Amino acid sequence: MSRIANKPIVIPNGVEVKVEGNVLKVKGPLGELKQDFLPYVKVEINGNEMNVKPNVDYMKRRSDLKKMKMFTGTYWRLFNNMVIGVTKGFKKELEIVGIGYRAQLQGKKLVMNLGYAHPVEMEIPSDVKVEVPSPNKIIVSGIDKQRVGQVAADIRKWREPNVYSGKGIRYVGEVVRLKEGKKA
Repeated sequence: MSRIANKPIVIPNGVEVKVEGNVLKVKGPLGELKQDFLPYVKVEINGNEMNVKPNVDYMKRRSDLKKMKMFTGTYWRLFNNMVIGVTKGFKKELEIVGIGYRAQLQGKKLVMNLGYAHPVEMEIPSDVKVEVPSPNKIIVSGIDKQRVGQVAADIRKWREPNVYSGKGIRYVGEVVRLKEGKKA
């Protein structure tokens, strides 16, 4: 079994966790999340702790035990991220590097000038919050870690950092190794 799944997930005060069939629902001060899970795992809630264990009742053959052990660690991490998301939330910061490259919010759209002949417009999903504190910085935040990461990756994809000049959109703290250009 995954060793991380041996630890219980601590449920903080103000967070409500329910298991309905094969769906886990987590409700907290920042919002509500739900996650379907396979019958290979069993979720037990004891007071303010939640345990994710292999569901040996579902095991039909010996080889199923390996699948069950694989999924326990994955679901433990997903459920833990849900609890963290509804209490603290998640945030990804992006920075725009390049002369004339900038971003701004126009209603529910993120408009970026990235060196193309036209500005790039991107619709912001309703479950994610995007802020632009300065023209060269974008902050993506929300309660669903996967969704925040996906929106940040979609923004970054419009102009990934160039390996020769370093221009583009990158995560804050991301190191872009520059290649040496042509030699004369």
